[in-house]
Amino acid sequence: MWDGSVGEMPEANGARSRPGTFARAWAKAVSGTSYLPMTQDQLESLLQRLTEQLATALCAEPFDLRVGHRVGAELVAAHIASAEGLGRTVEVVQLRLVRDLGLVADDVEDRMARLLAAVATGYARALRDRTLDEQESIRRAAMTARAQAERALRASEARFRHQATHDPLTELPNRTLFTERLAAAITAPGRGGERIGLCFLDLDRFKVVNDSHGHQVGDALLVTVAERLRQAVDGHLLARLGGDEFVVLVERCAGTDDVVAVAEAALAAVRRPAIVDGHELTVSASIGIVERPVVGATPGDLMRAADSTLHWAKASGGARWALYDADRDRRELARQALSAAIPAALQRGEFYLDYQPLTSLRDGRLLGVEALVRWRHPELGVLRPDSFISLAEETGLIVPLGAWVLAEACREAESWSAAGGPAPYVSVNLAVRQVHRPGLVQEVRGLLNSTGLPPERLQLEITESTMMSTAEEPVRALRVLADLGVRIAIDDFGTGYCNLAYLRDLPVTELKVAGQFVAGLRAPAVEPASCADERILASLVSLAHALDLTVTAEGVETAGQAERLRAIDCDAGQGWHFGRPAPAERILERIG
Repeated sequence: MWDGSVGEMPEANGARSRPGTFARAWAKAVSGTSYLPMTQDQLESLLQRLTEQLATALCAEPFDLRVGHRVGAELVAAHIASAEGLGRTVEVVQLRLVRDLGLVADDVEDRMARLLAAVATGYARALRDRTLDEQESIRRAAMTARAQAERALRASEARFRHQATHDPLTELPNRTLFTERLAAAITAPGRGGERIGLCFLDLDRFKVVNDSHGHQVGDALLVTVAERLRQAVDGHLLARLGGDEFVVLVERCAGTDDVVAVAEAALAAVRRPAIVDGHELTVSASIGIVERPVVGATPGDLMRAADSTLHWAKASGGARWALYDADRDRRELARQALSAAIPAALQRGEFYLDYQPLTSLRDGRLLGVEALVRWRHPELGVLRPDSFISLAEETGLIVPLGAWVLAEACREAESWSAAGGPAPYVSVNLAVRQVHRPGLVQEVRGLLNSTGLPPERLQLEITESTMMSTAEEPVRALRVLADLGVRIAIDDFGTGYCNLAYLRDLPVTELKVAGQFVAGLRAPAVEPASCADERILASLVSLAHALDLTVTAEGVETAGQAERLRAIDCDAGQGWHFGRPAPAERILERIG
């Protein structure tokens, strides 16, 4: 029998052997059957230890099968855990262990069989336990991962909600949350008898801060303003709607004074100088105030009214609050609707022209006519220019409208040549936008060619501000038109800031003196104011004649005005005294 030492042992053929020899054979047999996280030397060392345990167990008294269980378990623990690895272990142990180690026992073969069975049993149990442990670990890992994912999801949803309802820069409620709170304040049960107010605030000229110091400084200023507003309107909901716009909700207010007090506190908070990134910045704000009963109010109407009122405060110079005025709001909505209807009215042919005579003060001849546009509105009736021209200028629609007026005036004026008498020229007002258009010369030249109207029978009226512009292109275009023979007149002369020296070099043929000077001539000549107006007019006429320009006086309504204008050598007059605006047919009758 073997004494269990690790020294050399005799074999039947007399050769000497060690447990290490068998361990190397065993290691070679199981290598490659599964992933082994150890070196070859470490594997052989492990298997040599297990070899010694098996050899001791085979020869021990009493025979203990628990050694086989432990060896099987250690094989699994060492990751020799495949079916192929177990098979090769059984094979090498069964064929070589007794022989290589020279083991001698009365029932060695029976013990070998039982020991290998114990190894297989321990192996199977360990593999089963490891599999169960791994499954449990996987289950626990999955549960942990799911719990972490759920926590992350809840956190993400919560963040999506610090983001969906709050402004990330100032941490104030945003438009979404404000709208929800506003709707709740209006629709909550039991609030039917209450009043509600809004303060819609916008910083004045905040773009200058961004342009001068950069958006980083601008954002820092917004954060400062937001914090000041939060403190100033404490107790009321403050939200940032975007950009430099903020809004305050004043619930259960007792009247307009409550909301005005909130607005004034906000204005005072904003106007205090702030040190931002080393810059001392001072800004102001404009606020639109709306205050009304909860009954009948809607969030949309309140916000629209507050926004309109904010624009009124801005238009008044800013750094102030303005209170909503329902009548003013209705008028502005009507103006907006009228402005929006202009393009369709042009397409439907709702505009037409009347003409007012420009009459010689020397002999009463009809020298020309001024084209005045009218709008035959399907609902409002005939509208005069003062109802829609300013709207068209604000929106840019004056360009297509003015083009139509010019084209229609040229077309109708050309037909007057067949009336028999001397045909008058037609005078058409050009808006600033028209004069500044690059294609003005081509437009006028094309109209003259297409209608056959001689250039000298077209007069273009330009305001003083347009003529005094420093831009070279408009003046250059007017010079080209003047060279073609088109008359150029300055309208409402004397009401602007005309540089008389500059006037000398402009391509102007006529000055139309503003009507407010002529109105003074209705009073008796002995009154100081009337005498002053007459002297002003006389000076203007003398100046114009010195520059080889003709003068037409606007707003002539009486024979006395006409006589006094004739006495100071004014060339022509325009006004009700000489004829009211009339259709083209009346002009034809007068020519005939």
